[in-house]
Amino acid sequence: MPEDPSAGVRVLTPAQVAEMLQLSVDEVVALVLDGRLEGMRVGSPAQWRIVPQSVEAYLDDQTEEARRMALWRESNAASFPELWGRGEVRRPD
Repeated sequence: MPEDPSAGVRVLTPAQVAEMLQLSVDEVVALVLDGRLEGMRVGSPAQWRIVPQSVEAYLDDQTEEARRMALWRESNAASFPELWGRGEVRRPD
């Protein structure tokens, strides 16, 4: 099992988070500015650092959103008789 790069780390750089999430560094900073990741600017000159737990929470949120979207698409594909349990199915595919 690969070692978790955030194990025992207090904060991550945007580059580390970008590598984990397969995003660009600019996209990671945008997620911080949008409040979807918890980050702070530290040092002189100030550089972004991101809390590892917020990355986990972001991934959990993305998973839940994908699950809900899949359920929504599935419900849109179903016909009303199938949902109500009566009548004929017009499109049996």
